[in-house]
Amino acid sequence: MKEVIDLIGRIFLSLIFFFEAYDSMVFFKQTKETMTVYGITWNQDLLLYTTIVVLILGAILVLIGYYANLGAFLLLAYWIPVTFIVFSFWNDAPEIRRLQSIMFMKNIAIVGGLLLLVVNGAGKYSVRRLIYSLNLPK
Repeated sequence: MKEVIDLIGRIFLSLIFFFEAYDSMVFFKQTKETMTVYGITWNQDLLLYTTIVVLILGAILVLIGYYANLGAFLLLAYWIPVTFIVFSFWNDAPEIRRLQSIMFMKNIAIVGGLLLLVVNGAGKYSVRRLIYSLNLPK
């Protein structure tokens, strides 16, 4: 049962990052405008293209369980700074502070899930385990 839950958890974790990459591609111009609002003005195209690649690569690695800890690390390298930049609820007006703090805590919970993946690995149902179980010549 643990192996199935590990797989389901990886699927759910990867979906949010696939969606984030998709959203950034579809709303590229609006994402750049949002970056400007948050003070990120240096080389926005490079940052956004890099972000999309990191999100897709990290989500794929997490999903298939091949170097899932590397994928989780890539996603953490993006998710942690973005969380503190976008959801800085301590700087928000009192009327939106509650909602922003909830969104911040949601992102922190995702960080926790990624850290668990880094520490515990992908589990039984992963491409990496499949490759090793085939005993291919090295």
